[in-house]
Amino acid sequence: MDSYPRRMHTALDAVDARGLAEFYRVLLGLRYRPGDEAPADGSADDASWLVLVDEDGTRQLAIQQVDELARSTWPSAEVPMQLHIDYAVLSLAELHRHRARAEELGATLLYDREADGNEPLYVLADPAGHPFCLLVGVV
Repeated sequence: MDSYPRRMHTALDAVDARGLAEFYRVLLGLRYRPGDEAPADGSADDASWLVLVDEDGTRQLAIQQVDELARSTWPSAEVPMQLHIDYAVLSLAELHRHRARAEELGATLLYDREADGNEPLYVLADPAGHPFCLLVGVV
């Protein structure tokens, strides 16, 4: 029987790894892999690689600290999108709710296609500038 590689997690670079991990932790209802939580004693956080897992402990996202990162200028091609992640919701009401939550957490709206009858969506940028889509679709 053949085996194939499977997605372990999606890794994102960030100049503020902890800040971006917190954004996605709250937005997606994830938690840190044991040992990746922020220091409880308030000491310096030297996080260079953080992993976020779902309620079953399955890896979903990893955030890697980098010194520099060119922010995507999408839809302009000057600095391409590079990577984006699609997140599906079940209804237009949920689309609106999650857009508002994302913006409250620091996301920026890049593109509004909410009126599209076939596949309403928003393209947002996370606080580090990585584009991601929220769309009505099959979860």
